[in-house]
Amino acid sequence: MKKNSIKKQDDYELREEYDLSKMTIMPKGRFDPKRRIGNNVVVLEPDVAKAFPNDEAVNEALRLLLKASQLSKRAPA
Repeated sequence: MKKNSIKKQDDYELREEYDLSKMTIMPKGRFDPKRRIGNNVVVLEPDVAKAFPNDEAVNEALRLLLKASQLSKRAPA
């Protein structure tokens, strides 16, 4: 291998002709909005996870909380 063909690891300078303002940034992986639709992932603490055997139980509990919060907003002070 020639010495000239080896690039330096620390040489990360961009050339002046690169205009980064014209570049389109494409989200990838978990940050891609199309991928995130309908896929909300929540990590429960172990003590909370013991109380809920599956996702249906979590959803039911959260719906009850939503209903309770709506009732408390309607109640006269």
